Amino acid sequence: MLSPTAETFRLFLHVISAAIWVGGQFVVAGIVPGMRRAHPEALKTLAQGFARVAWPAFGVLVITGMWSLMDIDITTMSSAFQTTVLLKIAFAVIAGIAAAIHAGGKSKAALAIGGALGAVFSVAALFLGLLITQYA
Repeated sequence: MLSPTAETFRLFLHVISAAIWVGGQFVVAGIVPGMRRAHPEALKTLAQGFARVAWPAFGVLVITGMWSLMDIDITTMSSAFQTTVLLKIAFAVIAGIAAAIHAGGKSKAALAIGGALGAVFSVAALFLGLLITQYA
């Protein structure tokens, strides 16, 4: 069996947290329409339960992302790599802000726009993360 390293552990935490954060958004989005029709009173409970899992996962993503950046000398990397990392960070920040707007939103517009942008930018950050792992 291969021996895990600190880098393996960091990457595992990052990937599992991304699965919870990104995948959870799509699971909840799939559940909400049916729940809204059948049990509208349960939506708040669902949202609170998701938040208890998703926001800590987002925090782990931020921490492990910073840990990964501290482990490399980005100044020695290509400009394409640097641009991709910068875009990933920007997309992750936008995703977090949009999700926070969604979570605190009172209007249908805030809920819809925050949720949609949060999901789109989360998927975009995930994709850029995969690109980064190919070249790091």
